[in-house]
Amino acid sequence: MVNLEAQGVPGVFVASREFADGADVQARSLGVEPAAVYVPHPIQDRTDDEMIAIAEAAFEEIVRKLVTP
Repeated sequence: MVNLEAQGVPGVFVASREFADGADVQARSLGVEPAAVYVPHPIQDRTDDEMIAIAEAAFEEIVRKLVTP
């Protein structure tokens, strides 16, 4: 993602909230501040309908982070 952003391609990563602290530590260790959207945990074993609802709930935040510098 960092390489793509260096080329002008915006990116946002999506992860479950359980991994927010780990993602923050990893980003700081790499010296980057990636755009992130965190969704409810857990993801595995969700039904298709549940995953669609999670995606729909996160959609606007993902788009906003992609288009806002």
